[in-house]
Amino acid sequence: MLDFDTFLKTDIRVGRVIKSEPFPEARNPAIKLWVDFGPEIGIKKSSAQITSNYGPENLVGQQVLGVVNFPPRQIGKFMSEFLLLGVPDEKGSIVLLKPDQDVPLGGRMH
Repeated sequence: MLDFDTFLKTDIRVGRVIKSEPFPEARNPAIKLWVDFGPEIGIKKSSAQITSNYGPENLVGQQVLGVVNFPPRQIGKFMSEFLLLGVPDEKGSIVLLKPDQDVPLGGRMH
């Protein structure tokens, strides 16, 4: 079991996708994302295998949730700086977790 203090060490924040493009070099179909997490954290980038439910053209402007305090991870020639959060649908394809209304960028999940 995970205690609450350990859970609080996971820094999950809301950000807005400001740029999105295909990632054809990835082993599995993926999209590169640049997300603005507000003035405290700034812009971070990530790669996500979400092409079954999303295209780069419909992600810009959406608010998303991401873990911002994991170490960066090299994915091919792209450095992923945060973990985008989602859950699988009935087919196993990822659906993004996001607020159901606009909230301030950088807001921490409680």
